[in-house]
Amino acid sequence: MTHNRRDMIGLTAAAIAASALPAAAQEPGPRYGLIGQMLSAPDKRDELVAILTATTGAMPGCLSYVVALDSANPDAIWITEVWDSRESHAASLQLPAVRAAIAKARPIIAGFPQHFETVPVAGI
Repeated sequence: MTHNRRDMIGLTAAAIAASALPAAAQEPGPRYGLIGQMLSAPDKRDELVAILTATTGAMPGCLSYVVALDSANPDAIWITEVWDSRESHAASLQLPAVRAAIAKARPIIAGFPQHFETVPVAGI
């Protein structure tokens, strides 16, 4: 089998690009994603955001956790999460810091009007 120079350059470029991807992007298996809108009690959105973002550093399997303000509703936030698996997300709900945050936030959460599960396939 013979390869021309263009084929070799293309294969080399592909190999370099693949090796530059983060390890999580190279792992097989479906990811697990959540996108949800959360409502705070009136005028409690900033407090809710503070609670939800205070303990996001140590959640094994969490690839992305973003809390965003809803620009149309002063009491709403959007939470977007990407996990390496559904199981990692479920396990995170048992972490002491996450359980404490949920308990602290519960009195000022007014509802969860929208919630979507996704299968993330690409991103940075």
